Amino acid sequence: MTTSAVASTASSAQTKSDVARTSLSSDIESFLQLLTTQLKYQDPLSPMDSSEFTSQLAQFATVEQGINTNSNLESLLSLTRSNQAATALSYIGKTVEAKGNVNMLVDGKTEFKYAIDKQSASTTIVVRNTANQVVYSTSGEKQAGTYSFKWDGKNTYGAQQPDGAYSVSVTTTDSEGKSGTATTFVVGTIDGADMSGDNVNVMIGSITVPFENIVTLRNPTDI
Repeated sequence: MTTSAVASTASSAQTKSDVARTSLSSDIESFLQLLTTQLKYQDPLSPMDSSEFTSQLAQFATVEQGINTNSNLESLLSLTRSNQAATALSYIGKTVEAKGNVNMLVDGKTEFKYAIDKQSASTTIVVRNTANQVVYSTSGEKQAGTYSFKWDGKNTYGAQQPDGAYSVSVTTTDSEGKSGTATTFVVGTIDGADMSGDNVNVMIGSITVPFENIVTLRNPTDI
């Protein structure tokens, strides 16, 4: 499979902190011009009370401190994102297991995993296509644990379904008839990374997997 990575374009736009700092500088300049004018034309026999504009200067200083803090946080987030992007690119070609319920059917093969936190009386696995139509259903494991579900792409009647994206849902029913939902995971080979948005994602075909959803990572030879 051809590997690909969607690299983010460096943006020259100002950050929110830059915009706020520019606005604050303009406000301070206007304030100082107004203050200078007031001082210039004040009555020397009845000078202005300095407490009010001193308080305003203190407020400006507080706002500036907050902007500096936000700027530092933005720098930290940017550094974290850059580190995630570099790591995501190094994951290309690896087999990943990640939280999610949509995976690619390729050459009539796809794999999911599901985790049951407690024993169930019955477990049902349902596969749906992109139109949300049920194409296959089967019974799953009942004991608590994590299990693999490999689907060959055939529907309930044995007809082969086209390659593409499919979703899986796993529901459980306990001995008292109460229903629950198992946690699902997708398993596949990473063939790209997407850094075009605010978050870093890895790609399994056309499926976008958030970087933070990755649970395990393996070399294909480790499977």
